[in-house]
Amino acid sequence: MAAAGANGAVSLNRDGRKKRATAATLLLLLLYLCGATWASSSLSPEDQAASLSLSPVLELRGSNWSLLLQGHWMVEFYAPWCPACQQMESAWEAFARNGKDLELNVGKVDVTQEPGVSGRFFVTTLPTIYHAKDGIFRRYRGSRSLEDLEGYILEKKWEAVEPVAGWKSPSSILMHGMAGLFYLSGWIRQIHNYLTDTLGLHIWVSYAVFILGTLLVGLILGLILVLLSDCIFPSKSKTEDPDLMVPNEDKIEEQREPLQRAAGETVTEKELPEGDNEEGGEEESQENSSDDSAVEGSQSEDELEHQESDKVEQSSVRQRKNQVEAAEL
Repeated sequence: MAAAGANGAVSLNRDGRKKRATAATLLLLLLYLCGATWASSSLSPEDQAASLSLSPVLELRGSNWSLLLQGHWMVEFYAPWCPACQQMESAWEAFARNGKDLELNVGKVDVTQEPGVSGRFFVTTLPTIYHAKDGIFRRYRGSRSLEDLEGYILEKKWEAVEPVAGWKSPSSILMHGMAGLFYLSGWIRQIHNYLTDTLGLHIWVSYAVFILGTLLVGLILGLILVLLSDCIFPSKSKTEDPDLMVPNEDKIEEQREPLQRAAGETVTEKELPEGDNEEGGEEESQENSSDDSAVEGSQSEDELEHQESDKVEQSSVRQRKNQVEAAEL
């Protein structure tokens, strides 16, 4: 029994040692990977260019395209499916191998993988070649043979070519926006391929998804625009409009006074005798005739409105007189 226990303890110790050794190995490997990642990320653009110079043709991407802003470069924009790009591939590789003698960096950009970089240069035809010297870009429009490419550099023919305008430079604000549009188009194309190829949806279903997405984005942008316009240009409040303000008690009292006076006058008119009423009626008829003549002479709207109101009051008084006479009879 003691021997069996000793053997078990020895086996447990061995297993523990193996586990510790395995854990130590994994820890060292993890530290090595972290150190390599940190070292590669801390390289300056010049060190990155030196590390990339190990290959004859430098693959430029959205993360390192800014290398073109320093030094002497020739860069080609191509696509794997382009026949003309395939024909000049060997000449471009030989041109890159001679780059050290020409003191030139040779690069290329796959437009199918890097739509944002191609958008910065507004590439619309393939293959497209650009010459870059310290951030100044020129479009190469010569032959694609090795001799012509080398002669373009050795004879400095690029000096006679007009540089790209500043607003069309890849580092300009406009080209930043163009790069975003090209990147968005590539992203939409990838989604379309995923819906049709991977998920097997019909092409019209993919179009319907994009239409609904476009409408949704438009509604959201419109809502944001309305909110911003309300914040910047707020509408006039109803409480600030003097015509819509709630009248106070003083104004209410002022409006009640003429009504009370009019009510008092009607009461006194009812108490007058018939003779006075008849005399008042004759006087009122005379006033009506004079008022009618005044209406014919005047053309102002204010006087017409005043006369109409007088006529209404006179008719109401006459009705009251008739009622009083009928009551006395």
